[in-house]
Amino acid sequence: MGKSFVIILCFLSISVNAISVSAQQTCDETAGNFKPNSPFDKNRRLIDSTLASNVTDHDGYFNGSFGLGPNKVYAMGMCSPGAALDACSSCIKSNGLIQICPNQTDAFSWLGQEILCLVRYASKSFSGVLVLNPVSVFYNLVDIEKQNQKDFDKVWDELMSRLITSASSSLRKNSSTSSSLLPPSSSIYYAKDVAPVPVYGNITALMQCTPDISSKDCELCLKTSVDYYKTGYHGKKGGILLRPSCFFRWELFTFSGAFDNIDDPQSPSLPPSQPPSQPPSKTPFVDNLANKTKNKNARISPGMIAVIVIVIIVFIVLICVGVAIFKRRKQKQEIELPTESVQFDLKTIEAATSNFSERNKLGEGGFGEVYKGTLMNGTEVAVKRLSKTSGQGEVEFKNEVIVVAKLQHRNLVRLLGFSLQGEEKLLVYEFVPNQSLDYFLFDPKKRVQLDWTVRRNIVAGITRGILYLHQDSRLKIIHRDLKASNILLDANMNPKIADFGMARIFGMDQTVANTARIVGTFGYMSPEYVTHGQFSTKSDVYSFGVLILEIISGRKNSSFYQMDGLVNNLVTYVWRLWENKSLLELVDTGIRDDCIKDEVIRYTHIGLLCVQENPVDRPTLSTIHQMLTNSSITLPVPLPPGFFFGNGPRSLANGLEPAQPSNCSVDKATITDVNPR
Repeated sequence: MGKSFVIILCFLSISVNAISVSAQQTCDETAGNFKPNSPFDKNRRLIDSTLASNVTDHDGYFNGSFGLGPNKVYAMGMCSPGAALDACSSCIKSNGLIQICPNQTDAFSWLGQEILCLVRYASKSFSGVLVLNPVSVFYNLVDIEKQNQKDFDKVWDELMSRLITSASSSLRKNSSTSSSLLPPSSSIYYAKDVAPVPVYGNITALMQCTPDISSKDCELCLKTSVDYYKTGYHGKKGGILLRPSCFFRWELFTFSGAFDNIDDPQSPSLPPSQPPSQPPSKTPFVDNLANKTKNKNARISPGMIAVIVIVIIVFIVLICVGVAIFKRRKQKQEIELPTESVQFDLKTIEAATSNFSERNKLGEGGFGEVYKGTLMNGTEVAVKRLSKTSGQGEVEFKNEVIVVAKLQHRNLVRLLGFSLQGEEKLLVYEFVPNQSLDYFLFDPKKRVQLDWTVRRNIVAGITRGILYLHQDSRLKIIHRDLKASNILLDANMNPKIADFGMARIFGMDQTVANTARIVGTFGYMSPEYVTHGQFSTKSDVYSFGVLILEIISGRKNSSFYQMDGLVNNLVTYVWRLWENKSLLELVDTGIRDDCIKDEVIRYTHIGLLCVQENPVDRPTLSTIHQMLTNSSITLPVPLPPGFFFGNGPRSLANGLEPAQPSNCSVDKATITDVNPR
């Protein structure tokens, strides 16, 4: 019984090993350690949470850093060329380095199911530096037959030599980008090939280097890996060798990505490597164990079968309990993290804003004022000072810190820190010089600076920002107050989404939530939200649709009320133009002669799809992104939108009179009741 129990446990351990090979993480134990929840650890978690979106935004390769001084974290992410954007994003997100390497300052992970991807971080800059260690090796347990070894080696050596040359000379810049796939000619060293070999069919091999190193360094890395494998693991039927700067794999079966052979019945599992100084034994422990188990199968009694089943069930239960505990601890850490992020002294902020001088005031909203400030190091900041008399001020403050501290994206305003001292509640943001979109868009003189190219880029940037909130960040965020005044413009007129006081955090599997108190800005809120208090990612899609129509027309949604003696809004007006086949009448006269008419009509069409009455009929942000960037995608015909009043006041969505709720605003201040999850 005892011996059989050991065999069962070993079998379970081997099974888990085989599965875990699909995501191989390597922690560099020689590079140094850091304390959990230290500034370095927090910076590492923040850059990890944004790496997937940064990689997909930069055509499959991103190399950057986050933090200052000794707490600065350098990171790299990369996907194989031609991969689907969502597959690349999923691969990067599943790297697991945060959990597997809890306190090592340097680590890397080569992994893949549908594709191959690399994630790496370090405490020192590694860009342009060839790094050969640490090295991880996986190999097939089965040997090539000795009588076939000579012929096999000849084909294998020629294939490896050809691949090294091809991979190390393949780096080239992208010329175009597909909407849903990474460019097939991504700026990375990458090659794969197949060579027929007698007896065994085909040898399939893949090699890849990081694009920051030179062509010669890539060649050296791959040659070193091939020689290392030949020295320690010659004669095996397949293997994988991982280094921080390059990847090498070969098999006697067709594969894609890195480790997606687990479900292939012809694909043997690869156990952990042995050191090169101790070449693999000809009779590995795994083979011996398998043979012993096979020989005893005939003598396994019903009682033993029951024991095996019980052990497996207990094992699964323990794993589930462990995962639940881990998730709970992780969620707790995520909630506690912002309260320990960068906290400014009140006197520092008072000095930066000249004691909140009126001449430094940038504007004000429903919960306070915003001031421009300059820190001692010369950094310009925007300070949001929540009103002391606001009943919801403290709730909004905590919500904004919790939400924004976790978000890092080029189309979101970046939170630099906060101050909570006495009655003062201050949020310190990066300074965005060109104020908000409504400052330009709704001013007859200023909106001439927004030609069609600028407006199109603004729509694209907002799309990327919301897509990050809904899908690509480690949290699922519903903004709930998207409008022109909450879109800030940087020096190059790139949009940055701001004001997360009303945002809600959703669980990754959560699709909809309800509230008894409506918050947001009337005119941008979806019908199901106004009438039933239901909100979801599709609520943000509705607001985004209204925003697109405003950007094209240069007119506020609210400016259409009581036009021509009828109850109207922008959505109603655009629908009538659609029915009359006269959508070009919507276009701002300042850009009508210079815009690309087919493109403007397509964007207007997409805007109408976003404001459909039924949330199910509205596209997701990922679909919208594809529609905007790929003109070959056929758009569905829109139905009458939500808040379409026809010839007079009618229902919002379910027969109710369209009255403005008392706790909603009209394109100005906003009311909130925040309960972050």
